[in-house]
Amino acid sequence: MIDSSSPAFKECSGCGKLWTDRGLFISDPEVSLAGYQIHFEDLELGLFLFNHSCGTTIAIKAEDFTDLYHGPVFKEKKKGSSECQGLCLHSEELRPCPAKCECAYVREVLSLLCHWEKRG
Repeated sequence: MIDSSSPAFKECSGCGKLWTDRGLFISDPEVSLAGYQIHFEDLELGLFLFNHSCGTTIAIKAEDFTDLYHGPVFKEKKKGSSECQGLCLHSEELRPCPAKCECAYVREVLSLLCHWEKRG
């Protein structure tokens, strides 16, 4: 039972399943990373998209996961340059970006989430 005085990390709008914290959510074998909707003006406002086994897609702000990344964060955007492969323009594309771009750290977080160990 969840203590109603402390909010759960996320609740599935489709089936009502609750995850009390982020660790339980990302390690749940019934949850899979589906994509990322970029917000070019503020990357942390972008949305990580997860599919739940009940058929619901759950959107969570990127800022809820950025603390998982411990590498360099570049200041310059490479969008539209010869270095940019356009990965951020395709929400279902989860590969890391090789460019030294402001968006690269979010791509690394996506990679971490893709390879997160599932338990349960």
